[in-house]
Amino acid sequence: MEHPVEMFVRPSLHEASLVVAFEGWSDAGEAATGAVRYLSEAIRAVPLGQIDCEEFLDLTVQRPTIRLNDLRERTIEWPATRFDYGSHDTSHELVLAQGVEPHTHWRRYCDLFVSLVRRLGIRRVILLGAYVSDVVYSRPVAVTGFATSDELLEEVGVSHSSYEGPTGIGGVLAEELAAEGIEVLSLWAGLPHYISASPNSRGALALVQKVTGSLRVKIDDEPLRNEAASFEQKISNIVAADPELTEYVRELKRREFAQ
Repeated sequence: MEHPVEMFVRPSLHEASLVVAFEGWSDAGEAATGAVRYLSEAIRAVPLGQIDCEEFLDLTVQRPTIRLNDLRERTIEWPATRFDYGSHDTSHELVLAQGVEPHTHWRRYCDLFVSLVRRLGIRRVILLGAYVSDVVYSRPVAVTGFATSDELLEEVGVSHSSYEGPTGIGGVLAEELAAEGIEVLSLWAGLPHYISASPNSRGALALVQKVTGSLRVKIDDEPLRNEAASFEQKISNIVAADPELTEYVRELKRREFAQ
């Protein structure tokens, strides 16, 4: 088998930061991958490279995709972790990575990922995730996390997560990256478990704002803010039309007030 890491270009990056999200267990409401996609579009990122994930995925679960090209010819798009890059300005180069969380061989996958990070000279990695919890849908989305230093969390006003339990590929990658001396910031958006609508643009917006605050970059987030407002109104209508759901949200508010 050919080496799974493929580089499309070899740019000369200067202290670039990497923002990462994985589809699957750690991507409630597609908020994490939605945030990375928005950032990628905002800076007009272009393809940089990829990790071919055939050996890391059960392809009966995450199947390849049939695409038709401009000539209406059928092509197969194989699952991969894709890396794009761009910049808001010459002092803020960004690499954006997203893909499906691997099903197998996590240690080998992390070795390849970390090796690529080192090859690109990246010194800071921001890992994004989203989870479901007992939260009021209309409240500002709470973002918690962990980092290689408390200062990284304090800079963006993020509470330190006290979570213990099963972890995803992001948790493993964070350990591997930190062991290599790379600065790591992991940000998690808490979303209501009783709302399954995706993509959750409120969660994506909360993560985008924390990322841009941490990296001190400015992007136009108005389109995402408008989308988040429309999403909240849609959910409000759903809750209002369901008496049981309305009462459940009231109970959450009472619990919140009592704390």
